[in-house]
Amino acid sequence: MVSAYADLEDGMRARLGGRECLYVPSCRLGLYLALRRWCPPGGRVLMSPVNDDVIFFVVLAAGLRPVQAPLDPRDGSLDPAAVPDAVWSGLSAVLTTNLYGNPDPAPALRERCDRLGIPLLEDAAHAIGSTVGGRPVGAWGDAAVFSLSKHTGAKTGGFLAVADPALRDGLAAERDALLHPARLTKELAYLARPYAESTARALRLTRPAHAALRALGLHERPAVRMPLRPEELDRALGAAPSLDPFHSWVRVDLHDYRLRPGTGRLGRTRRKLAALDTVLDAHRAGTARLLASEYSARDLPADGAAPPLFRVPLLVEDRDAAVAALARRRITVGYLYDPPLDAYAGERFTDPSPAPEGAAWFARHALPVDPRRADEALAALRASGARPAVPSPALGGAR
Repeated sequence: MVSAYADLEDGMRARLGGRECLYVPSCRLGLYLALRRWCPPGGRVLMSPVNDDVIFFVVLAAGLRPVQAPLDPRDGSLDPAAVPDAVWSGLSAVLTTNLYGNPDPAPALRERCDRLGIPLLEDAAHAIGSTVGGRPVGAWGDAAVFSLSKHTGAKTGGFLAVADPALRDGLAAERDALLHPARLTKELAYLARPYAESTARALRLTRPAHAALRALGLHERPAVRMPLRPEELDRALGAAPSLDPFHSWVRVDLHDYRLRPGTGRLGRTRRKLAALDTVLDAHRAGTARLLASEYSARDLPADGAAPPLFRVPLLVEDRDAAVAALARRRITVGYLYDPPLDAYAGERFTDPSPAPEGAAWFARHALPVDPRRADEALAALRASGARPAVPSPALGGAR
């Protein structure tokens, strides 16, 4: 029997050089499947402290202990050279982030994981179209997860890519066991959402709507990080591994993350995915302009080809003022991850980074800009007098 997702999976398989791909309703569900399959309960997973807190809670839901890694302060990538041998020896897996599409050093991480006999898992939610070491991001790990809510803007769906195709059927069965049944009301709400959002933007109602939700205490993210709720989290940890006790954290920003997709969702996903190469080209062009600006600590790659970054992390002295300057031009800055996860969660729920300074500096100064609005954003920053931030060599990072 041909899967309803077969054409989507075939297209992603081609992008990854033949890696087996499994469609999932969300990247976060795909990551949960991967963590449960490759990591023993109670294992320790090296991950980035500058990451979406949802991913942190997915790691906890899988019954694992997050271990925060040192970062390169120029772009927020993992810095494997700064991880002490004592930390490496206690790990069960490494989880990359590829923050904003900027690749983590997958070749070095792959070599280290092979020496230790542990899996490398790639979170490539931001990184469709990015490459490292001559291969696509997502083609280095034992498994990789992708999101179709980012570059494609489908607001649903993703892929779990695996190096061993023999594992696909088992993972598909595990996926199906976790899915909630499709619901007509959810499908209709999904199909109506783009029109409602477009109307809200046209009437300039988006910010007032968010402000009203915050005032009523109904906003899931009253700040950059969602509320930790440590006492509830302690109780949930007692039931791990399981998604259900962590549902209130893992669902944030995407309540349908476990919903079996209907024909409407799949149809829109197919249309969005068909336009992906055009979108990636636009991201490459804008990324080139932003990386060439005074606000970037990174240069273009040696071959001069810009990656299609989902967001380009410019570095500014006063990030809040820069966000306000962009907002005046109706340029919204999202995907901020400040404070780092070890400062957010504390030692009660995670092992802190052995060298936290680089992540803390990057989280405080990173301004993630949509490359499709590169020229507008640069004009706004320059007109506001925003000053570039330059990381000190004392913060570490490969140089």
